[in-house]
Amino acid sequence: MDRSLQPQLKLPSDSSPIVDPHLSPDGTMLAYVRNNELHALDLLYNRSKRLTSGANGTTKTHAVAEYIAQEEMDRKNGYWWSPDSKCIAFTEVDSSEIPLYRIMHQGKSTVGSEAQEEHAYPFAGASNVKVRLGVVPVIGGPVTWMDLCCGGNPDDEYLARVNWMHGNILVAQVLNRSHSKLKLVKFDIKTGQGKCILVEEHDMWINLHDCFTPLDKGGGFLWASEKTGFRHLYLHDENGVCLGPLTQGEWMVEQIVGVNEASGFIYFTGTLDGPLECHLYRAKLFPTNALESPVKLTHGKGKHVVVLDHQMQKFVDVHDSLDSPPTVSLCSLNDGSLIMSLYEQQASAIPRVKKLQLQPPKIYQIQAKDGTILYGALYKPDEETFGPPPYKTMLSVYGGPGVQLVSDSWANTVDMRAQYLRSKGILVWKMDNRGSSRRGLAFEAAMKHNFGRFDAEDQVDGAEWLIKEGLAKASNIGLYGWSYGGYLSAMALSRFPDVFKCAISGAPVTSWDGYDSFYTEKYMGKPDENKSGYSFGSVMNHVGKLNGKLLLVHGLIDENVHFRHTARLLNALVGARKVYELLIFPDARHMPRPLKDRLYMEERIWDFIQRSL
Repeated sequence: MDRSLQPQLKLPSDSSPIVDPHLSPDGTMLAYVRNNELHALDLLYNRSKRLTSGANGTTKTHAVAEYIAQEEMDRKNGYWWSPDSKCIAFTEVDSSEIPLYRIMHQGKSTVGSEAQEEHAYPFAGASNVKVRLGVVPVIGGPVTWMDLCCGGNPDDEYLARVNWMHGNILVAQVLNRSHSKLKLVKFDIKTGQGKCILVEEHDMWINLHDCFTPLDKGGGFLWASEKTGFRHLYLHDENGVCLGPLTQGEWMVEQIVGVNEASGFIYFTGTLDGPLECHLYRAKLFPTNALESPVKLTHGKGKHVVVLDHQMQKFVDVHDSLDSPPTVSLCSLNDGSLIMSLYEQQASAIPRVKKLQLQPPKIYQIQAKDGTILYGALYKPDEETFGPPPYKTMLSVYGGPGVQLVSDSWANTVDMRAQYLRSKGILVWKMDNRGSSRRGLAFEAAMKHNFGRFDAEDQVDGAEWLIKEGLAKASNIGLYGWSYGGYLSAMALSRFPDVFKCAISGAPVTSWDGYDSFYTEKYMGKPDENKSGYSFGSVMNHVGKLNGKLLLVHGLIDENVHFRHTARLLNALVGARKVYELLIFPDARHMPRPLKDRLYMEERIWDFIQRSL
């Protein structure tokens, strides 16, 4: 037996699982969470020590990211090793002021505690959890609490990010409740005293990012801001003073993937070559004159995901496009030239692609009513099999903020539902309406206080363009979508009965007062501050005009978009005497996961489309 394949360390979990393990920077210790408390294991002596105490597992936890942080802020961690491996910063989360939301497992054969679960779910306009930030030595000892309490003050509502700078300086990004101000606060971990070194403000909202990057020399850092309307990089000194931009233009930086201070270069991914693509670029870290255009280092249209080596000489490029499945290459960081191919396969050589006759969708540009350019992807049935257009048509929608459906990516080519419908003679159209991501703040801004308005109207513009181009049959157009897309499907069907004939609405939010605080308030404000927006954005207030066929699909134990949303819509449909169909998965959360459930769902969806379109 190859002993190198055997585990070198085993931690018994007993009845309480070990979660979120992370090695220390020097590799000598392992931190982990058990029973909602932070522990550290000395790997040399195989001795473990509990570093925190006082958690009760229900209303108080340590070192575990709260629900909102994980679901909406993309902050998965609740603790962070210091650079010198001598201490750990961690969160204490207090959810005692949030009423528990109970979810019953109606599909179980048992009853009682085994058939129910409770969540501290912060609804829009209601209380959020309180979060403190502490630092504890890994050898054990008293906790030093930072002078910060998020959740008790609207100006310091959310602990968005935690980072360490050189010299064991702790930095926290703190967002206010209205999402209009983000503060960068530097803490002395010995005293807990904090000093605000940067404030980011915007009338629209602040989009969180992971571009904060400390520099080795001088104590400064890199920061990303959308103050020009597009996310760009800026150089700041150790006191937070902005020394100037590193990138500029009507495109956005997505991620910093590497910094070489010795050579004076920064490497990042972005949309300089268009919002449907993603490439690796190089720019000067310390520009002396006018900014030069970044140098593109990746080749081939489409999407590139890259990883740089530690010597800053090479990078691994995972590349795909509508025409090309993912390839993996090793390239030079100097000029992007190919060093060697690590994995490559032509689409025509993949048996399943050939068998299923997958054809990439074609990308189109259309104009919204205000002149804004919108991108759409068209899956057109084979004319030799189904004859010339127009065809019955289904719109695949999402439409919500933070997501882009249409891009030059292999993921769109292997969208199996779209390809299946195409193979059955149904034309499928995807379009990113105003409010979707990777187009800048002005493009996103259509969403502010306006869920269900311009997103639905843009989808109507897409349908009308298809009719005008002779591609879609005017009386045979439907929609399908999930989550926000489920909401948009039901909303568009209700608001525009003369345009859409049917809709499949999966796990929809139906009234935004029933969704979580962070996401909803970022775009819609609080319910009591935007009553007209919440009223208009509720599907229930539009079902009186509903004329088409509606299929609702939802999991009964969905802990993200509660089944309550569908139940409230059903009450409105019954009250308005509207016909609906309902597909329930008793053991599913936000989406059915087992293969048998997915197959059953797709069969039911296709049956509904055949009968209703």
